[in-house]
Amino acid sequence: MIKPREKTPDLKINLVNGSTWELSDQNPDNFTLVLFYRGKHCPVCKMQLEELENKLSEFKERGINVLAVSANTEDLAKETYEEWNIKNIPLGYGLPIEEARAWGLFISEAISDKEPEHFFEPGLFLIDKDQKVYWESIQSMPFGRPSFKDVINGIDYILKQGYPARGEA
Repeated sequence: MIKPREKTPDLKINLVNGSTWELSDQNPDNFTLVLFYRGKHCPVCKMQLEELENKLSEFKERGINVLAVSANTEDLAKETYEEWNIKNIPLGYGLPIEEARAWGLFISEAISDKEPEHFFEPGLFLIDKDQKVYWESIQSMPFGRPSFKDVINGIDYILKQGYPARGEA
C-alpha cells in the first residue's frame, strides 16, 4: 500500500489511441487522477467511466489530468473504448498484475468465463505534481466507489482551503 504523501511507482502504459502515457511526464496544474478499473466485463466500471466522461471538463477546469487503466488486453480495451461512451478519456490497457499490486490494488480471480483469469479491483488515486499520493480510494469489490461529484467537491475544498493530504501517519 502507498500512503498519502509517498511517491507512487511510475506508471507507463499504452493507450488505445496508439500512444503511450507516463505518469512522470504529466505536468498538471494541480493533480493527476488515475482510475484503475476492473475491465470490459464489469458493468459497474462502464457506469463509472461514463460518469467520468460526463465530468471530464470539470476535472480539466480544475487543472487535473485524467487516465483510466485496466489489465485488459489491447483488443478488449479497444472494444471498451468503442462500445462505451468514453471517447475523451485516455484509456490505458495491459497493466501487469504485479504493477497493480505495487499500487496496493486488490487482485481477483475469475468466477465466470466472462471475466479474465486475473484482474484488479477498482482504485482511484489523486496524485500531486511531485508524483505523491494525495488521495486514494481502493476497493476490494466492484461496489461502493466514490461518485465523481463527491470527488470534485473534495478537490474544490482542497484547492480553496489548501487542505493537506491526510492518512500519512
